[in-house]
Amino acid sequence: MKVSLITGASGFAGGHLTRLLLNHNYIVFATYQNEEEKAHIDKDLFNAKWRELNLFDKVSLVKLIKESQPDYIFHLSGQSNVPLSWENPIETYNVNFFGTINLLDAVIETGINPKILIICSGDEYGSVPMERQPIKEEEPLKPMNPYAVSKVCQDMVAYQYFVSKNLDIIRIRPFPHIGRGQKPTFATPNFAHQIAMIEVGKIKPIIKVGNLKAVRDYTDVRDMVIAYLLAIEKCDVGDVYNISSGESIAMSDILSQLISLSKKEVRVEIDPDLLRPIDIPYLVGDSSKFKGKTGWIPQIPLKETLENLLDYWRLKVS
Repeated sequence: MKVSLITGASGFAGGHLTRLLLNHNYIVFATYQNEEEKAHIDKDLFNAKWRELNLFDKVSLVKLIKESQPDYIFHLSGQSNVPLSWENPIETYNVNFFGTINLLDAVIETGINPKILIICSGDEYGSVPMERQPIKEEEPLKPMNPYAVSKVCQDMVAYQYFVSKNLDIIRIRPFPHIGRGQKPTFATPNFAHQIAMIEVGKIKPIIKVGNLKAVRDYTDVRDMVIAYLLAIEKCDVGDVYNISSGESIAMSDILSQLISLSKKEVRVEIDPDLLRPIDIPYLVGDSSKFKGKTGWIPQIPLKETLENLLDYWRLKVS
């Protein structure tokens, strides 16, 4: 039985990845950041070996890697919220960049040589002209927000450790993924959360939104974590791969689909506080390189994802 260590396992994608690996009979060491995060771990994930972890505690990092002796490390721990990165760029850089360095240094210190998956981001590409969309891995990185800058730094330092430290690192650049368990600090779950609150009468029938003109490429998180596993099993160390559906959809259309599922009439109102200082107008990825290497094909249609997301929030607010 293979052993996997997941940093950030108590987070959105981390929880789904933990569930996937347990279902595939992996021994899973899963980390959470603090007791508050631990309290929200789903009961069906208790078969994992949960450990509290601070990425800046090198002693604990080394101890955990020695204890788990992982074949695979999935590094999901980080600050993934773009608006929060504008509010606190230093924390974002520290967690995403220096936290990754601490993890890689800890691996070296143990003398263990697992395969390591570093989760970067499609946001690294920034605003790319339409004639070069969908975006390929060769596209220059031009980050447009502090979160994206931190992920470029993480991406590049991971490559540097592969070259100079001989670590077996694979880098992936996932494009947006959504699904059950995602916090309402992100746009799509925020829409679903507001609709659920309206349906039970907890807020007025007004959905407050930011920029609805942005076009994105969405994948269900359950398909995305399958891609994570395929990446670490089948992709070439030292290389980088986009993971995306390749399908474009405007945020206005996402909102319209969710509103069509609502049990109550609602109206939409632009909230200036939800508008970002700068936003990427169009972001769609080309994952043909990854698909060719792994055979991965997303299975869950967007309509089903949105239905599941809204039902999740209905349960949470009821």
